Amino acid sequence: MSRLNNKKWQTPGVVFQPRVHEGLNLGINAIVEAIRPTLGPLHRTVVIEKESKVGRPELLDDGAIIARRIIQLADRDEDMGAMYLRHVLWKMHETVGDGTATAAIIFQKIYNEGLRYIAAGGNAMRLRFQLEEVSKIILSELDGMSTHLCGKEQFSRLAETICYDPSLAKMLGEIFDIIGEYGRLEIRPGRSRELEREYVEGMYWDGGVFSREMIRDLNAGKAGFENAAILISDLEIRTAQEMVSFLNRVIQAGHKTLFLVASVISDQALAPILSRANREKIEVIAVKAPAMDIVTRQEALEDLALLTGGRAIFQFGGETLDSACAGDLGYARRAWADTLSFGIVGGKGDPRALRVHIAKLRARLQSKTVNGFADYKQLQTRLGRLMGGTAILQVGDVTALAVEARTALAERTASAMRGALREGVLPGGGAAFLACQQVLRNRLELAEDPDEQAACKILLKALEMPMRVLLENAGYEPEKILYQVALAGPGYGFDLKQAQAVRMDRSGIYDAATVIKAAVFDATHGAALALSVDVLIHRRNPPDGHTTT
Repeated sequence: MSRLNNKKWQTPGVVFQPRVHEGLNLGINAIVEAIRPTLGPLHRTVVIEKESKVGRPELLDDGAIIARRIIQLADRDEDMGAMYLRHVLWKMHETVGDGTATAAIIFQKIYNEGLRYIAAGGNAMRLRFQLEEVSKIILSELDGMSTHLCGKEQFSRLAETICYDPSLAKMLGEIFDIIGEYGRLEIRPGRSRELEREYVEGMYWDGGVFSREMIRDLNAGKAGFENAAILISDLEIRTAQEMVSFLNRVIQAGHKTLFLVASVISDQALAPILSRANREKIEVIAVKAPAMDIVTRQEALEDLALLTGGRAIFQFGGETLDSACAGDLGYARRAWADTLSFGIVGGKGDPRALRVHIAKLRARLQSKTVNGFADYKQLQTRLGRLMGGTAILQVGDVTALAVEARTALAERTASAMRGALREGVLPGGGAAFLACQQVLRNRLELAEDPDEQAACKILLKALEMPMRVLLENAGYEPEKILYQVALAGPGYGFDLKQAQAVRMDRSGIYDAATVIKAAVFDATHGAALALSVDVLIHRRNPPDGHTTT
């Protein structure tokens, strides 16, 4: 929705209770009701009109994207509630990639039930504290239930419970069985109707050759050396003199081939590399240093130096090609390049130093010090390259719109699968939430504080909501099915396709533990904080809704 041009939106004001809770409640419910139909394998779709009303509308089944497309609600009080939940869901989407619809449904139940308790005389701050404390019990119970999967078949089953696309799930199961948790996976729109995958040996970076003349075999489209010597730098090489001087030093060291990484090489400096006379003395493939995208150029070159045993030479340190010597070179079993990228296979760096470096990156990735989604992706990309497993998935479908949607689905599924490989899986279909109810009942029996009792009762109801909504979306009567599942025991859920109660893990119906725990944590803490909001302040000229994140 776009900015509404009316006087109400330009009028400042301070809003007090009970109008605060009423407005926030309506806004939160509006967002959740828009997302609710997208939960489950038999979900429905949300269609969003283009703002310009030109071009095809968007067909979405991702809760975070749906929430993000809602820019503004007509009522200012309701809008603040909607934008608050929108922010919570988008942050979760950036962190774990999936589970936002589940989180939204749990959030809504906690908030609505919390409002009833507050309206009956409960204290919002004490309830907030108890909700956050009791949620720790749920998270601990989920930790105890989590198990780890192995093998292509189990990975494929996990992927299918996330994406509900059997062929995509089968492909992702195979890919993660090969590349593992930290392997590099590139997901690209394909040019056909089919899914295609390619595995790349070793590691590669963006940055192709400086000149096509370096590619001798144009049919293959690649140039490469066996047992390559490698200079790693971000230098700007401008003159032929400095290039010739450096090549002479490399020749004197006994090398016949050189793989040269640099930021810029002028035409003048390229001339000695391409001349026939010099090629008889030394063959050179010169490639562009990795672009500064997710991984900074400096970090990429430092990783490359560790892989190959060389020394990265940086221009910002005042170094030039004249200061480089043969002792700075790294080595690899094979180095290759094409017009877009270059790769290293079998780097000959110090294995012990490389293991220490990888361990440090893994510790950073798993710690709580990661600075947002971009930093997380940066570390993930670096680890994928260093650990050597690389796959490219090309996503095809019938139409461009379908390809776009399926590519986004593949990215969400891959993100959730990485979390599952790292922290394990839980019984899917809402069964893990139901399995936590008994520990809450035990806590409720022992609780003497009325706010603690209220928190337990609210969370008991909230944990039931994911399975209830799954059943509603699939056309089943929730009360009857939930009764059957309760009689079956812990770990049981309802297989919507087979239409019967089953042990979810034995049927291969899983959820990523990272996703389930994030849904509980974000929904509980987000709703608890919203319940403690007591005053809304509207500004005269609020920022344009398009800038809201």
